[in-house]
Amino acid sequence: MRDVARKLGISHQAPYRHFESRDHLLAEIMRRCFADFAEHLDRRKSPDGNGDHEDMGSVYLAYAAQKPLEYRLMFGTPWPEPAQHPELVKHAVHAFDILRNSQRAMYGDDPAHYAKADLDALFIWSTLHGMASIMQANVMQHLVLAPEVMPRLKTDLLGKIDAALEASSRRAPRTAKARRKPAKR
Repeated sequence: MRDVARKLGISHQAPYRHFESRDHLLAEIMRRCFADFAEHLDRRKSPDGNGDHEDMGSVYLAYAAQKPLEYRLMFGTPWPEPAQHPELVKHAVHAFDILRNSQRAMYGDDPAHYAKADLDALFIWSTLHGMASIMQANVMQHLVLAPEVMPRLKTDLLGKIDAALEASSRRAPRTAKARRKPAKR
């Protein structure tokens, strides 16, 4: 707080005139970041919930690349106590719900398929988050990749997400019991 206050040319105590604690200030900054992130996702080409993973994935990755500090703050910072900051939770959930609702729309918004839509949304989110995080990591500059890899990376990743979801929808879900059976010899 002292460094931030010094850079802003204010007293390090000044923020506490407006916020109860450091956690309240952090929660407000994170809330604004999630609100901005959700607004960014809402501005994609096809915000009508048609499940266009390429469009949504491109917008997600673009936000992470354009606003790396905000992205790391939202997803890499321990949250203040959520019960004390419902607006933060509301905006974070809204950002996820954009993806979840897109998946639900693909299934005809049928409550019987909500679990599948939620699992798909979590798969997409974790894949995009992993790529966005790796792209921001210092290790990327040290990888020796074929010259055509980086220009093709986003398209390839988004195509693989679509392929995985398509394959998953064709496959019947296996029960936990079936997964535990040892193979017969």
